[in-house]
Amino acid sequence: MKIYTKTGDKGTTSLFGGTRVPKHHIRIESYGTVDELNSHIGLLRDQDTDKQTKEFLTEIQDRLFTIGSVLATDPEKATLKNGKERLNIPKITEADIEKLEKEIDRMNEELPEMTHFVLPGGHQSVSFCHIARCVCRRAERLSSALYDIEAFDDKVLVYLNRLSDYLFVLARMLSKQLKAEEIQWIPKKS
Repeated sequence: MKIYTKTGDKGTTSLFGGTRVPKHHIRIESYGTVDELNSHIGLLRDQDTDKQTKEFLTEIQDRLFTIGSVLATDPEKATLKNGKERLNIPKITEADIEKLEKEIDRMNEELPEMTHFVLPGGHQSVSFCHIARCVCRRAERLSSALYDIEAFDDKVLVYLNRLSDYLFVLARMLSKQLKAEEIQWIPKKS
């Protein structure tokens, strides 16, 4: 199988189900940003972190592929006229969201209370985590805009929201584990 098909040479691409759309379509921007996030999570997973974090990040990458599948599917092609599913697309579940929440809570129990915003940085691994968090927020914004146009399973939006929270708390946990300084942001008053 060749990796190039030449079908996108005129600036269009196929959604799951066969519908062709421009490559700048909000749906493509949405799942493309999720793909970018997945790559950043892979970079974060490649850092010197504990086994539990690496395994959890791998699971998140799997869930991001699921989200990409949902976003890459033309909703009109996903179901038959009788309402049954036509395409076998995986789903984000409440259990996926709860796993993120439990991991956030577990890490928060080990961290000092936050009294100020913190400046991203302090260690390369922490910075990678903050970059992933920002890309996750962009994926959430784009997916939210798409949802307003063509609704899909709203658990995707909840998962992305919770994932950005997880990445923020993970950045703080990595700062603690790596003994990196967390610099508080104190607004300057003139």
